[in-house]
Amino acid sequence: MSQLDALRRHSLVVADTGDLDAIKRYQPQDATTNPSLILKAFELPGYHRLIDDVLARTADAGADLECAVSEAVDALSVSMGAQISAHIPGRVSTEVAARLSFDTEASIRKAHELIERYERLGVDRDRVLIKLASTWEGIRAAEVLEKEGIQCNLTLLFSEAQARACFDAGVYLISPFVGRVSDYYRQRDGRDFAPDEDPGVTFVRGVCELAHQGGYDTVVMGASFRSTGQVLALAGCPRLTISPDLLEQLAASEGDVDAAISTTPGNGQATPRLDEASYRWRHNLDAMAVDKLADGIRRFADDQSKLETLIAERLKQF
Repeated sequence: MSQLDALRRHSLVVADTGDLDAIKRYQPQDATTNPSLILKAFELPGYHRLIDDVLARTADAGADLECAVSEAVDALSVSMGAQISAHIPGRVSTEVAARLSFDTEASIRKAHELIERYERLGVDRDRVLIKLASTWEGIRAAEVLEKEGIQCNLTLLFSEAQARACFDAGVYLISPFVGRVSDYYRQRDGRDFAPDEDPGVTFVRGVCELAHQGGYDTVVMGASFRSTGQVLALAGCPRLTISPDLLEQLAASEGDVDAAISTTPGNGQATPRLDEASYRWRHNLDAMAVDKLADGIRRFADDQSKLETLIAERLKQF
């Protein structure tokens, strides 16, 4: 048995890619789209026709360039997501622009627009997760959307305060990051970590334990892995989103995989709800989380800007 197949006995595997070939090869439960992955899609032959069709329709609409670029970004994201959804049994996560991370109302409006686009393409909302940054404003947007039946994936999660606020909001799924947490402490301490003592692994295990003990329905999905060792050290986490390179390594390696996280329910006693001041203070106490959340939003926004620049140049050719 491959380690990938053995891992699937303990955790649902999600593909951290929009590459259709990789999705067909590894048959994940869920997949994702975001500006970074759409940028990569411009280099993948399987998406060339889709990209050209979307850009041609956008150019034919005759809008000014700024509006046309915005339209094309959303249309590409949803069109790719719809194509991906045809090859997975679960859901495709689709990202709200990072620049909206501190605007609750704008995030809600964008989520509605994305869901409407999916539904026009015949993809029901129960096949989509709206991905939002785990800021206070993003969590509040998710709380509204969840009550409307639009389920969300809260990303860039680095602190217990973020996790607790997501649990309070009834968020469907959260993506605590492993690799970026490890990167911070590796750089700070000038050392590498074995998987079981890895700060990123320890953090995600703690989030899983918090969810179990409190009896929360929110799904925990470990994300941002740097090695197969980190992945295997989180076997038993409800979901794991894994890059194609690491999926390939796991598929090529034989061996059993033991659960590293208990799935036994806790006492079901939820922690007291965090208000805004408590959330901000508790998050602020974690220097790593403050640094990585801000850095992550900037990185996502940079990729969005690069995608918009590329699309603008392509639209000028029509």
